[in-house]
Amino acid sequence: MDALYTTEALATGGGRSGRVAVAGTDLDFDLAIPKAMGGSGDGANPEQLFAAGFAACFHSALQAAARSQKVAIDGSSVGGRVSIGSNGEGGFALAVELEVVIPEVEHDIAQGLADAAHQMCPYSNATRGNIPVTVTVVDD
Repeated sequence: MDALYTTEALATGGGRSGRVAVAGTDLDFDLAIPKAMGGSGDGANPEQLFAAGFAACFHSALQAAARSQKVAIDGSSVGGRVSIGSNGEGGFALAVELEVVIPEVEHDIAQGLADAAHQMCPYSNATRGNIPVTVTVVDD
């Protein structure tokens, strides 16, 4: 791969209950294990960050697909939900659900745009075949 951009983050102080900082940005914050996993829930966690990153990246891919097909997608949004659970083999696994909303666009056209975005989004490409990713188009 010929990298167009590279970023760097540093986790310290205990992983999921430590701190993370992203080089060259204001992102520097505490992490906390979610209450559902026995932690305090008093900070961000990796699943939240992954959900935010995937949703934002997928939305950019959706906008690119819409531009290439000359479809206006004003007011569109992508919601990301990341779940973590046992993989049944002593470790953990992730699953992702993306919810795409494109107001005032026919469902079939919106679905086509979401399908095209799912083929070009780097997060989709990185996760394809590794974890379940469900993309649902919801009518406004």
